[in-house]
Amino acid sequence: MCGRYQLDYEFEQLMFRFNAYNHYIGYGTKYEIFPTDMVAIVTREGNQNFIDSAKWGLDNYYDKRPLINARSETIDEKKTFRSLFANGRCIIPATGFFEWQKSSDNTKTKMLISVEDAPVFGMAGLYKIEPDASGNIIKKCTIITTSANQQMSEIHDRMPVILNHDAENIWMDNSINDLLMLKDFLKPYSNHLFFHR
Repeated sequence: MCGRYQLDYEFEQLMFRFNAYNHYIGYGTKYEIFPTDMVAIVTREGNQNFIDSAKWGLDNYYDKRPLINARSETIDEKKTFRSLFANGRCIIPATGFFEWQKSSDNTKTKMLISVEDAPVFGMAGLYKIEPDASGNIIKKCTIITTSANQQMSEIHDRMPVILNHDAENIWMDNSINDLLMLKDFLKPYSNHLFFHR
């Protein structure tokens, strides 16, 4: 799973990186982002990308815990995610994500994982518009996860789906409704990762 991540990147650079206009008021860099935090997401209207704000975690109607992750393997089957996979795709920018490495004595070390040659990268996400606890209409999002690649498997059996540039453009194209083709992008990251203690 992906339970915490980082976005330590200036807003102007973020807009340039994702070729996006600003819909996010109050953006600030964050060393560590937690579930239910307001986060930056990339959405598309027509042919234009926008940096938007969203609450991390979709409403969970079965228990109180927000749905912060969606499994790629069942994203087109689960009722909660199926329609969003078709009509609510987004990119969640990050400069790294966190996992805890367990040692032989059962202590855990927090690791920051980043992507080689990519100071900021895009994680595949889904979003929807829902009321918050006060009745205000806001966007809420979830990060799509997949099985860990070889490097990541030494720490955890899951990782966020990290999109390359070509995949980002296709993922954000609202005219594409070939879900099998889109699902093919939801694979373990194939390039090198860096691990920081």
